Amino acid sequence: MSMADEIFISMCKDILENGTSTEGEKVRPHWEDGTPAYTIKKFGVVNRYDLRKEFPAFTLRKTKIKSATEEMLWIWQQKSNDIHWLHSHIWDEWADENGRIGKAYGYQMGVKHQYKEGMMDQVDRVIWDLKNNPFSRRIMTNLYVHQDLHEMNLYPCAYSMTFNVTQEKGSDKLTLNAILNQRSQDVLMANNWNVVQYAVLVHMLAQVCDMQVGELVHVIADAHIYDRHVELVKELISRKPYPAPDFWINPDIHDFYQFTRDDVKLENYQTGPQIEDIPVAI
Repeated sequence: MSMADEIFISMCKDILENGTSTEGEKVRPHWEDGTPAYTIKKFGVVNRYDLRKEFPAFTLRKTKIKSATEEMLWIWQQKSNDIHWLHSHIWDEWADENGRIGKAYGYQMGVKHQYKEGMMDQVDRVIWDLKNNPFSRRIMTNLYVHQDLHEMNLYPCAYSMTFNVTQEKGSDKLTLNAILNQRSQDVLMANNWNVVQYAVLVHMLAQVCDMQVGELVHVIADAHIYDRHVELVKELISRKPYPAPDFWINPDIHDFYQFTRDDVKLENYQTGPQIEDIPVAI
């Protein structure tokens, strides 16, 4: 069983057995037919993934690493809010007639800010600090900009990354660790998707900054399973898990802005079948 499988199964069981229901409450999400989308939820879920041991793609069903990476690069590298850049249609529901999602996600990453070292956006600041001031405790990004929330078609869910560098005994390279903060997560639809894309990000940043990967800590304020997902989740976590896949990243890329979705892949990746036609709360 992969580390990601073990963590996911344990988290889902805890939500289903010990979570609280929002049924009957006034909730924003709804199903396509207009019915309120209630959840079973747990507050303050914290999952830790040691990227030195294995890559955290779970095997209960396949996580499409290239699509997940593309979405991450759309935000972090392209700094875009235009869904036409994506091959997938995940964001279509929140795009306007021009295919944009407002001042959300990538838009915020592209905004330049004044620092003592000059004007930089959040991504360039992270890379600059990792290369020039790696032991800083201030290396972080934030997408939840209150002054722009009214112009976002969707408030950011995964909204903040904090990076922390350590010097491990006996290692010639520094170790890059990160915390992903998420205000809300649809566990069935998005959990391993988010874990995979931010694990890829840590690998990419470590490589371009001549570091090795360490831990990815995932903090979820509201981890929930939607009412129409409960039986799907129960079936999913009853499946036979497989060993974790091998992760490959193109070793020739040393500039973050040169990475593409094709510069990562999972090898020896054995999984259970996909779950088709999962209903999506909007």
